[in-house]
Amino acid sequence: MAIPLPLLDTQCCTPVVHDVISTDEAEALAGTLKALADPTRLRLISLVAAHDGAEACVCDLTEPVGLSQPTVSHHLKILVDAGILTREQRGRWAYYQLVGSQLDAVAQLLTTRQ
Repeated sequence: MAIPLPLLDTQCCTPVVHDVISTDEAEALAGTLKALADPTRLRLISLVAAHDGAEACVCDLTEPVGLSQPTVSHHLKILVDAGILTREQRGRWAYYQLVGSQLDAVAQLLTTRQ
């Protein structure tokens, strides 16, 4: 003898009620997060942000992270390419400045959208 099962709701998922990031936004965000997903690069962002005007010379960044200037420059290039920092050449030295709007955009994409 079969035991009757209670009637189940056929809808298994809740509806999407907020905006979802587009494929292009997801790809851009993934690239930015990949650039951010490194302890040295996070330290460099923090160091640049801590300087007056959120700007620092590469010569001010090598000692605090304990890496050679070419290695630091490599990490900084990745951050520039991701739009997190800007680079300005002044004579012999390169100066890097934080692009706050890029970090704000990352934070906005990661929060609940309405």
